Amino acid sequence: MEGRKLQLAGKSTFLVSLPKRWVTNAGLKAGDTLFVDTEQDGSVSIRLKSGLRPAVRRKTFVERGEETREHLLRKLIAAYIAGFGLIEVRFATTRGPFVRKVAREFCRLVIGPEVIEEGQGSLLIQDLSDPSELSSEKCLRRMHLTVRAMLEDAVGTLKTGNEAIAHDIGLRSQDVNRLYWMVAKQYHLAHSTPADGLAAPAVHGHRLIAKLLERIADHAQRIATAGVAIAGDHGLDPKLLEQIGAARSSAVAILDKAFHALVTKSIEAANEAIDARAEHQRLIDALTHRVAARKGPDPLALNTIVDSLGRVAVYAAEVAEEAIDLTIFANPEAP
Repeated sequence: MEGRKLQLAGKSTFLVSLPKRWVTNAGLKAGDTLFVDTEQDGSVSIRLKSGLRPAVRRKTFVERGEETREHLLRKLIAAYIAGFGLIEVRFATTRGPFVRKVAREFCRLVIGPEVIEEGQGSLLIQDLSDPSELSSEKCLRRMHLTVRAMLEDAVGTLKTGNEAIAHDIGLRSQDVNRLYWMVAKQYHLAHSTPADGLAAPAVHGHRLIAKLLERIADHAQRIATAGVAIAGDHGLDPKLLEQIGAARSSAVAILDKAFHALVTKSIEAANEAIDARAEHQRLIDALTHRVAARKGPDPLALNTIVDSLGRVAVYAAEVAEEAIDLTIFANPEAP
């Protein structure tokens, strides 16, 4: 094995020379194009011709008449996340209406899949999404904007008791789930075809962050449901509403700071988000004591709201921790 030094050309381009014998035997000359692939172990392969796109992976399920909606739906989602571009379901003709209904529900729940072929005893679903058009970074940005708006609206239901807003928050939670599944799929694709996407450690971090954002969306939905119940009962006194609003603003601020740290690769901003959890916890502790001392028919719903606001800050701080990890991965020499 022969060692060769890496050279810097300009401010951002690195060069390494190729063995002359290899270049000569390949019939190459100056100006020819070579193709570089990043392998799973971190090594780099240099090819004379562009690698062919990997064949579309196919998964086949046989529905034997014993599936429930949830069981079949989970398998379809798992195949999607695993990166199968074609999913076939075979079934007895008597089960056709059931399988077709679940298949179409699956296609509505996730991004990309469509039923492209149907027969009496089978149907074929193809994933038509293009990861380059909706990258994991774009998914995370959309998730962040969606969940912060959900939190704002969820606490608002304490005042209005608006069931339509609570229902809309539930629909937006489904949108967050769809984006999470897309990121999870890209995580698996990055491990099977790393040259086509982000480095595996980076997309692994994105998947963890997407899961945290999905959990925040779940808590926003819990807050909205509890808020409607409280507002429809007796409502809350202005002082308690003010404290809950302050906790909501604190949680959203931590989330925004953490996501800003992720986008800007700022370790300083990430640490600020993590450190802000201490003050947020003081708000949560004060709310917990106030709710415990309050007399009324809604302590369970109030405890749900306070607990969820506390959990949101925990998940937001974990986003900041992941931001630090990804920043160090992207910039090993960063202070």
